[in-house]
Amino acid sequence: MSKGSIQKVSGPLVIAEGMRDANLYDVVRVSSHRLIGEIIEMHEDRASIQVYEETSGLRTGEPVESMGIPLSVELGPGLVGSIYDGIQRPLVEIMKIAGNNIPRGVDVPSLDRTARWHFVPLVTAGEEVGEGDIIGTVQETEIVSHKIMVPPGVSGKVAAIAEGDFTLEQTVCTLTLKSGAEKLLTLMQKWPVRIGRPYVKKHAPNMPLVTGQRVVDSLFPIADGGVAAIPGPFGSGKTVTQHQLAKWAKADIIVYIGCGERGNEMTDVLNEFPELIDPYTGQSLMKRTVLIANTSDMPVAAREASIYTGITIAEYFRDMGYSVALMADSTSRWAEALREMSGRLEEMPGEEGYPAYLGSRLAQFYERAGRVTSLGKDKRMGTLSAIGAVSPPGGDISEPVSQATLRIVKVFWGLDANLAYKRHFPAINWLTSYSLYVDSLGGWFDKNVSPEWTRNRGRIMHLLQEESELDEIVRLVGMDALSASDRLKMEAARSIREDFLHQLAFHEIDTHSSLHKQDLMMKLVLLYYDKSGEALEKEASIDALAGLPVRERIGRFKYIPEDAIDAEYEQIEAQFKHELANTLEKEAM
Repeated sequence: MSKGSIQKVSGPLVIAEGMRDANLYDVVRVSSHRLIGEIIEMHEDRASIQVYEETSGLRTGEPVESMGIPLSVELGPGLVGSIYDGIQRPLVEIMKIAGNNIPRGVDVPSLDRTARWHFVPLVTAGEEVGEGDIIGTVQETEIVSHKIMVPPGVSGKVAAIAEGDFTLEQTVCTLTLKSGAEKLLTLMQKWPVRIGRPYVKKHAPNMPLVTGQRVVDSLFPIADGGVAAIPGPFGSGKTVTQHQLAKWAKADIIVYIGCGERGNEMTDVLNEFPELIDPYTGQSLMKRTVLIANTSDMPVAAREASIYTGITIAEYFRDMGYSVALMADSTSRWAEALREMSGRLEEMPGEEGYPAYLGSRLAQFYERAGRVTSLGKDKRMGTLSAIGAVSPPGGDISEPVSQATLRIVKVFWGLDANLAYKRHFPAINWLTSYSLYVDSLGGWFDKNVSPEWTRNRGRIMHLLQEESELDEIVRLVGMDALSASDRLKMEAARSIREDFLHQLAFHEIDTHSSLHKQDLMMKLVLLYYDKSGEALEKEASIDALAGLPVRERIGRFKYIPEDAIDAEYEQIEAQFKHELANTLEKEAM
């Protein structure tokens, strides 16, 4: 261990001298308070340290001690259902010890060392195992089977393994390495947060991450293992959209990072998730969720670590073969922490004061997502999807964080303040948003949901775009100047916006729509458009078609429970044909 002393304190940045034997990214303990920090720059024997706790009251000359290891996370049973701060300190355990405020220098193990877990071995003595191989399982929650893996870089022959109840630090398996030495494996392993966990091969994503949100799944889908960004101004619904994705995404594990956002938003998550039932498993959502809370009142430097802590935990579950969805709310706050540290290091600023390496740091984060073949002889597939909220000042996405993010991600869900003002939620603007996964996922939707899915999606997007063009004419000369066919397009587009795209996050039924329900809703809107178009050719009036009573029933379809949607669809179809026939009969008289 290298020991030095404080030479300078500048907010979360501490300069220490006498640190010649320390390494870049080593964890250090600063002053007699034992504040935790990380070396981010070295000049001869001077180390620039990013301190993850409040530095007020520190004095020059106080001791600084390098721990000789990089900032790492503890990975093992006990992660699921936990809530951590940005450097994986367990907030519930700290509250039991010190109350509601985190004291400086508190040192609590990330995972409970006293809890006992029932280990079931999957290998026997004498078997050869290599890095990534699963040696056994622990049932962590009712829905998460925690797979105990051989750590990367370790291989050998199993000398001893046994079933039983173990703490995290007890040996569950003994390996004999090729060198003849013994390696003791426990239920827990550690991994440096700034280094991506290894895998065999990364593949192109070929399946959607189903979210239950219609505007996402139907119009701008994200692949399982894909990356997406949600930029938007204050009040446009970024956090609620992130919460919806975290609640209903069809993933085995959710890692939610509250990075620099308000504390009451994390409180909402903590209050809601245990009470909500996962539609895919029937269990509480917290039983597949890991929360990292690094709120706006916590030290700014810890925001930088929280992103890496979260994605390392996500990679660990990905390596088990699970589908993992990571939500980062928001990467703008993380970038602000980068900017503050860069300024204190007196680096040459880039655009708007952000460091010149902002784009590469963002890319390093998002590129850890993907669909991979994990280490291990069973060649299991795991996916990690990363969804980052971006909070551009004033909603201006031309600022550096938004632009750097857009160059990396393949899905852009652009939130619109005007839609939010009109109470249209989710306020994702269908004219500015895009998904580069549409073509690659179209075949999956056509095969697994409906052969007409891709065609219907294309028609709905075309109607929305035509509505935007016609809207300009309506503003200038009024609706009466439009032809009957153009007015029908406006009516169909209004139905798409109000009945299909508008979705209530707090409605018991509408908060989540299955892909089958979304398919039926698209078909209903297009059925109205197509059949009404045929009626127009038979001299029906557009006013009569716009006022058909069945349209109200089409609009209420989203509130129908999943088990009744097929019967309701058939009844609406029959009612529509009946009303259309009556309308044509009246027009002919």
